[in-house]
Amino acid sequence: MDLETRDLLDRRRRLMGPNVSTFYDDPVHIVRGQGVWLWDRAGTRYLDMYNNVAHVGHCHPAVVQAIATQAATLNTHTRYPHGLVLDLIENLAGRLSHGIGQAILTCTGSEANDVAIRMAQAATGKMGLIATDNTYHGNTSAVSQLNARRPPIGGPARHIRLVPAPDRLAPVGGSREGQALAFAAHIARAVADLEDNGSGFAGLILCPAFCNEGLTVLDPGFLAQAIAVVRRAGGLVIADEVQPGFGRLGSAFWGHDWIGIAPDIVTMGKPMGNGHPVACAMAKPDIMAAFRDVFPYFNTFGGNPVSAAAALAVLRVIDAEGLQENAARMGARLLKGLRSLRHPAIADARGIGLFLGLELVDAGGAPDGALAARVVNRMRATGVLAGVMGRANHIVKLRPPMVISEAEVDLALDRLAQALAAER
Repeated sequence: MDLETRDLLDRRRRLMGPNVSTFYDDPVHIVRGQGVWLWDRAGTRYLDMYNNVAHVGHCHPAVVQAIATQAATLNTHTRYPHGLVLDLIENLAGRLSHGIGQAILTCTGSEANDVAIRMAQAATGKMGLIATDNTYHGNTSAVSQLNARRPPIGGPARHIRLVPAPDRLAPVGGSREGQALAFAAHIARAVADLEDNGSGFAGLILCPAFCNEGLTVLDPGFLAQAIAVVRRAGGLVIADEVQPGFGRLGSAFWGHDWIGIAPDIVTMGKPMGNGHPVACAMAKPDIMAAFRDVFPYFNTFGGNPVSAAAALAVLRVIDAEGLQENAARMGARLLKGLRSLRHPAIADARGIGLFLGLELVDAGGAPDGALAARVVNRMRATGVLAGVMGRANHIVKLRPPMVISEAEVDLALDRLAQALAAER
């Protein structure tokens, strides 16, 4: 680590406090980005295989121009009627089905999920929420109740139930064939518990691709029995599309369409503005009406014209550059390459479009988070930035900007193979 980076980290600790996370043992001091590439202060170039925030590529000129033009014209809030936010909602509604067509714009996915939870509670008149026990939906006071890794002080509230997350190597119920039914049974027990303790059951919130759970890659239709339990109990379904949405899965624009469910509320965030802070909760009109009747919600920055311009530009780029189709092609190439790797620690290679994982275990078959950390640090040292995910952070996570090319996919695979070879 060079002296300037060390000084920067010292300043972070002094000004931001302790335990502010950075990636990698030797943090990367990034100063510039373009497409799938990032540069540090020394001019070293890194292939970004991690960031879904820069969905259409770092500093995409069309998004930059849209932000700059609107910022130079007007930026205000939604209490002044403005056409851009309505154009954005109409565009998003045209990409959704299941009667979802009204929106509240926010700045972050955390806020969007916070609003979605309150929508479900307002629409049902009940408080109880169910999520998986290895999920992440944000960091507001409400959604942090769903975080099993860092549970809130005092433990989860009485209206929260976390059910075992689907898993490839350790499936709920003991077998992959029986996992869907076992998952639904856990939800049914959680619903009954919430009703018994007086909270009632408002809804189930999940990422349709179970990304934070380790990108389980379930069969379409896996959730049918679980959703049937939710419907019989009068609950709503919230699909958190912050990671799988906007075409990343290749075969579908939204994760809920890929897995085959019909949500009542859809939330979105990170990729929506390509790094500009914009997010959204979209719902059916009756649910929105119930929420608006109970909560006089207003967000000063949510839906401002600059954010709307950024999000509209992202949607136009996805369409104009065929990025959903590119996700399907490049994801297939990357998955084929992952499955060709040979190492005794590889337990599974899986992916959906441009979201992929390589699951690593030790000699006894237990998740090996230490090995995964060493692998991504070795990749960083050779100019490729990756991450980790899964219950034990033992899965190498590959989730690059959507503009990645064949040559860049092949480079990432080469560096990953080198990192694994060094760990034999």
